[in-house]
Formats: sequence, C-alpha cells, structure tokens
Amino acid sequence: MAKKQTQESDVAISPDIERLQATAVQVYLLKEQVGKTKAFARVVLNDQLQLTGLRIVDGANGLFVSYPNDPGYKGEDYRSLFYPVTRELRDHIEQLVLESYQAQVHDAKSGK
Repeated sequence: MAKKQTQESDVAISPDIERLQATAVQVYLLKEQVGKTKAFARVVLNDQLQLTGLRIVDGANGLFVSYPNDPGYKGEDYRSLFYPVTRELRDHIEQLVLESYQAQVHDAKSGK
C-alpha cells in the first residue's frame, strides 16, 4: 500500500487565521437528556466559520464538549468530523460553550 504524501502549500496564511476565537456561541438545551447528552451547541469562529453538531455531555469527570463523529465510519473507535488541533482552542471553545450552557440552565430554573 502506497503512503499518501502531503505537500506544504505556498499559500500565505493570514496572521488572523492563526488566532481563532469563538465569536458566537448558541446552546440548545434538551427537554430530556438523551443518553449522556444534555444539550447541543453551535460555535462561530472569527465570524467566518460555523461549527455545528457539538454536544454537551455529562461524562465521568463532569461536563465536556463533544465534537460530531463520522456516522459512516465503521471502526471500533470514533472518527471526529472536525476538532480543535490545539489545546488552547479546545479549552477556549469548551469554556465558552459550558458557560453559555450553565447560564441557560440557571435561566431555565429561575423561569427567565
């Protein structure tokens, strides 16, 4: 089996792209928890790229953000459709999504 070779591109990357920031976060609470999923989320990066299908999951170590998996993948593990490559971006997205989730849960309990 031949290895797939990758080549570096000659395209210049804007410095702004290297600093991805979540510029919009929307959380959709579920009326009833489905499995361990408590809500869904949508995140916009730099007002230019929308990520949908994120889930807020209640795991063994508390809440976390799960990225959508490829439904056609038949392996034993999961294959994410997209995910943050750096820990910094993953933490940034997770913090904003979970803060928005907690605020909505608080508002729902207080009747707002």
